[in-house]
Amino acid sequence: MKNLSTRIYRKSSELPELEGENFFHSRQLFEICEQAPHQRPYMVVITDDETGRIVCYMLGILRYRTFWLPPFLMVHCRVLGEGVYLESKYNRDELFGEMLNALTQKQSNKTLYMEVSNLSQKMLGYKQLRQQGFYPVNWMSIHNSLHSHAPEERISEKMQKRIDHAHARGVMTEIVTNEDDFKAFSKLLHRHNILKPRLYIPDDMFFKKLMTENYGELFVTKYHGKVIGCSAVVFSEGNAYLWYAAYRRKTYLHLHPDIITVWDTMQDAYRRDCQHMCFMDVGLPYSKNPFREFILRFGGKEQSTYRWFRFSIRWVNRLLSWLYRE
Repeated sequence: MKNLSTRIYRKSSELPELEGENFFHSRQLFEICEQAPHQRPYMVVITDDETGRIVCYMLGILRYRTFWLPPFLMVHCRVLGEGVYLESKYNRDELFGEMLNALTQKQSNKTLYMEVSNLSQKMLGYKQLRQQGFYPVNWMSIHNSLHSHAPEERISEKMQKRIDHAHARGVMTEIVTNEDDFKAFSKLLHRHNILKPRLYIPDDMFFKKLMTENYGELFVTKYHGKVIGCSAVVFSEGNAYLWYAAYRRKTYLHLHPDIITVWDTMQDAYRRDCQHMCFMDVGLPYSKNPFREFILRFGGKEQSTYRWFRFSIRWVNRLLSWLYRE
């Protein structure tokens, strides 16, 4: 683009000063991923050559995953949201396309696939993503508004009774503040997701940084001292994002650890005056999606969106583009 320069940064020591409060494209997340094993951050920054001001920036995170079976190692790049835009005189879609192109060119030979998700608008960057070879997959997004009504006003009487019953039995959710609770959080999170290969669970260092440097909170739900649920929440631009969660639902079915974990986490966000509680990964828009139906029981709003993918193996990308054609 004319009079604009694009650069990709791989070291936090070289990053310029970044304005904005979007955690998913921040120096803070960059530094966490830089230090955590199996993750590598790439910050794309576009600068105005005449003024020297940063126009926009976007964080892409390279993730390395190991498996017991072939291919043993898989590398993919994840972009959470469209980035941060600081100058309104430029076309946002064109800036998005320029940053995406720079990141794609840098990652195309290093990753099995790239994924762009959690865009603020369904059609944002549609043309640019298509031009870069990405294909869209319909996805679901759910958020609960916390600014206009208390969470209690949005749930059913039956749900409230279950919550009250579990709390009366001694089930409670606490913020992780010590090593024992952190170990229990990590153990449950990894066990719960061991048979979900699509979901990437970061190394413990990633979650410890979130906890100790106050970029988010980790929660554990306990019953008589035993951890039966856990969750990880980050805060960005006045909203709370439920990023990861796990529950011992089958073992403690009568105590509803899944309900209590989500409910108490949402109550914490409400007490912090967060505008919304956003659920990061609701899943595909199947007619019968148990997790989506579960989250909607808390009174949230459902929204259809896209999650974009691009495989570096061309014939695989063409095949999947055809299978997910609209």
